[in-house]
Amino acid sequence: MATIDEPLYPIAVLIDELKNEDIQLRLNSIRRLSTIARALGEERTRKELIPFLSENNDDDDEVLLAMADELGVFIPYVGGFEYANVLLPPLETLCTVEETCVRDKSVVSLCRIGTQMREQDLVDHFIPLIKRLAAGEWFTARVSSCGLFHIAYPSAPETFKTELRAIYSQLCQDDMPMVRRSAATNLGKFAATVEPAHLKTDIMSIFEDLTQDDQDSVRLLAVEGCAALGKLLEPQDCVAHILPVIVNFSQDKSWRVRYMVANQLYELCEAVGPEPTRSDLVPAYVRLLRDNEAEVRIAAAGKVTKFCRILNPELAIQHILPCVKELSTDSSQHVRSALASVIMGMAPVLGKDATIEQLLPIFLSLLKDEFPDVRLNIISKLDQVNQVIGIDLLSQSLLPAIVELAEDRHWRVRLAIIEYIPLLASQLGVGFFDDKLGALCMQWLKDKVYSIRDAAANNVKRLAEEFGPDWAMQHIVPQVLDLINNPHYLYRMTILHAVSLLAPVMGSEITCSQILPIVINASKDRVPNIKFNVAKVLQSLIPIVDQSVVEKTIRPCLVELSEDPDVDVRFFATQALQSTDQVMMSS
Repeated sequence: MATIDEPLYPIAVLIDELKNEDIQLRLNSIRRLSTIARALGEERTRKELIPFLSENNDDDDEVLLAMADELGVFIPYVGGFEYANVLLPPLETLCTVEETCVRDKSVVSLCRIGTQMREQDLVDHFIPLIKRLAAGEWFTARVSSCGLFHIAYPSAPETFKTELRAIYSQLCQDDMPMVRRSAATNLGKFAATVEPAHLKTDIMSIFEDLTQDDQDSVRLLAVEGCAALGKLLEPQDCVAHILPVIVNFSQDKSWRVRYMVANQLYELCEAVGPEPTRSDLVPAYVRLLRDNEAEVRIAAAGKVTKFCRILNPELAIQHILPCVKELSTDSSQHVRSALASVIMGMAPVLGKDATIEQLLPIFLSLLKDEFPDVRLNIISKLDQVNQVIGIDLLSQSLLPAIVELAEDRHWRVRLAIIEYIPLLASQLGVGFFDDKLGALCMQWLKDKVYSIRDAAANNVKRLAEEFGPDWAMQHIVPQVLDLINNPHYLYRMTILHAVSLLAPVMGSEITCSQILPIVINASKDRVPNIKFNVAKVLQSLIPIVDQSVVEKTIRPCLVELSEDPDVDVRFFATQALQSTDQVMMSS
């Protein structure tokens, strides 16, 4: 090996490893291409490395994918953008392989290189590459070519532009559906570079061909093209050319196409403008909300609030609300869940009266739905309704349902209710809260699920912050402290956690008189988990109480715990003692 000429050594290693049977070695070699190119220098990279890569016919897709990725950032290693064209041959080969992800990555890299090439180089090298791919015998080459037109078109001379438009039109009529799919996917990007005059003629005729394709997979991609083209056309042209297509697609025989329309409807409405939306797209949307396929109804239900914002309240009440009522009792739980996640947003759109008369009964029925996700989606958005109808009505109509859900058998529903309680408390006021929800907050501290107990401890602290220490001292602290004697050690641990959260809110005086004695007493517990949690709580109380309390009460307790038989108790007690020492030294 020592006899090999030093500059040749890296390329020798690369060639050896690229032909190695071990895929990992081949991969490592490809990922080190930039290092090897730097060692070789720009000229030798152009003349030796790139031709070698062009001829390299590795059969492993992972290696080819890595090569396609590396070549996209290789311009600096071949001498800058004036030599960028030397990178095209290996990527052209990769654009024809069978594996889709390799082709896609190659197209991305070609686009990246194409945007940095000089105009003349684009004409001399990039456009001929597109033509070769578009005329390729295998469909893979033709599929890849569709993603490159938008890079070359702006720099092409007029004669080439005409030819590129004609080639793209042929690709849209290709025998292979995969090619037509690729052409439909990339039409919006290509159209954005075409001049307005040709947009109305050539591109729109291509688009109309795609919308009438016999393959639903092509038609559904054309739906995306509707929104992209709508933004490029003048409003009147949009209404003339795009609107009829959307209306037809909303009645397409394939549910996948109808699903795509339902999913893209808001963007399509933006493309055609508010007036045509009200006159033509409302009936189409109503059809989608009542579609016989659940997937289409799910997509349409998820857009109901966005769609209503475009309409005036009268139109929404007249046309959309009857469908919403039907969807709230839909046979598919996923449809009801999609509706529940957005229906609360309709309240500000419809206004107070319509919300009380029309929406509240729907909310109540969804709050009592048998499927937990539906109930969850309603609970998490209650504040949107409160802003519209006010807390009095909300508490009268929805609170009984909320209290019922607080004891729901699904813990995630109970968790959502707990997280909503502080907001509800601030809106309801202290009097109402004491009557209805106070007992629930204590009940959650004894829940069987840890996440609920943890959230309940945080909830207690947030309520103390909301209503103040005096209220908390009267309504929360005594009940919480009573639970420290619960026979189950997990519940006692929850109380210790709640106490550590409450202490900073309650202040030094209440902490010393009420909370600290309970914590000190808990240090005599027979369960080690309780004892080391006592050590943690005492450590958190050090900054809150006076130094004299630390010296007389907290420190002796920690010294005792630091001599406990259990190793974990000793560890946390020692850690807490170090904190007390630091406090004493700093003072």
